[in-house]
Amino acid sequence: MKIVVIGAGIAGLSIGWRLAQTGAQVTILERAQPGRGATWASAGMIAATAEIEQGEAPHATFARHSAALWPHFAQEIEQGSGVEIGFRADGTLIAACSVDEAAELQARAKGSAALEFLPQYAARALEPLFAQDIEGALFDPGEAQVDNRALGRALAIAFQRAGGVMQTNEAVVRMEIEKGRATGAHTPFAVYRADAFVLAAGAWSSRIEGIPAEALPPIIPVKGEMIALTPTTDALPKHMIWGNEVYLVPRHDRLLVGATVALAGFDTAISDAAARWLCGHSCALMPALARWEMVDHWAGLRPGSPDDLPLIGPSPVEGLFVASGQFRNGILLAPAIAEAMREIVLEGRVSDALAAFDPRRFAQGSANT
Repeated sequence: MKIVVIGAGIAGLSIGWRLAQTGAQVTILERAQPGRGATWASAGMIAATAEIEQGEAPHATFARHSAALWPHFAQEIEQGSGVEIGFRADGTLIAACSVDEAAELQARAKGSAALEFLPQYAARALEPLFAQDIEGALFDPGEAQVDNRALGRALAIAFQRAGGVMQTNEAVVRMEIEKGRATGAHTPFAVYRADAFVLAAGAWSSRIEGIPAEALPPIIPVKGEMIALTPTTDALPKHMIWGNEVYLVPRHDRLLVGATVALAGFDTAISDAAARWLCGHSCALMPALARWEMVDHWAGLRPGSPDDLPLIGPSPVEGLFVASGQFRNGILLAPAIAEAMREIVLEGRVSDALAAFDPRRFAQGSANT
């Protein structure tokens, strides 16, 4: 089977790799360089507890399933690429900055054997940099992270070693549709024919011409800015930290601080206002950070969707499949999406667990709307 994957972010690379491992002929068409979009700009968190609502909603269940796949997935990537990707399960602390937040987090802990609510003194014992006025913290020791920039590089290598073909700096500008079926992907340089096409172009997934309006995924770019701090005399936190509208991720010798959320089209310019906001909110959570040096500042575009759920599965156009709309959970959801898309594209099997993510739910007159 001949397959074209459009986009070499975490989704496109993971899907392409899984498909290539089956012996399919897979070509990835990437508008720039592999893993240099939202994947590169992220913090590499695999944090279903911190990122997704609790309970048994489809998104939460799918996120937990994907998080459970990550240890083996990371091992496979390193074996397939020869590149270390820094996967580690250091755990997450979600700080309660008010009495109401503490009550909510305590309730979450009571509903899960995997979570523990720590009172202020216990939370500060784990992370001494916490402000003295926090009301405690929810601790999930199983939450993990990965070096997202190494991950993109490793997946690109693993994909090619599995027999996949990577075409970089080659944006798909138009899909060719004949009698309701996708037959070709046009770039400025060539037309790529295939039996199936997987649209995994992140924030650019809705920018391709030729796809009928009812099948075009309604993906919107959501800008996020982050900064990196380096310590003076303090030690880096040992865990990922959430609270006061920011997250803090220790990575190598830096602390990543994120992230803003803005609907600004495809603008990726960084702003002093965003840096001040990130510094202010992180310093309120950990006052010692005010002494640290800001050494980097960047922005990326996440793929958002109208209902804040991903789009995973067949589109209304035969032979055209979609894997987009993950917002800021692209890395968390990558192994589950890759597994699901392999089954969908090669076997025509769509799990019931994916019903809420059906791309056709946005089509006019769809039964899924």
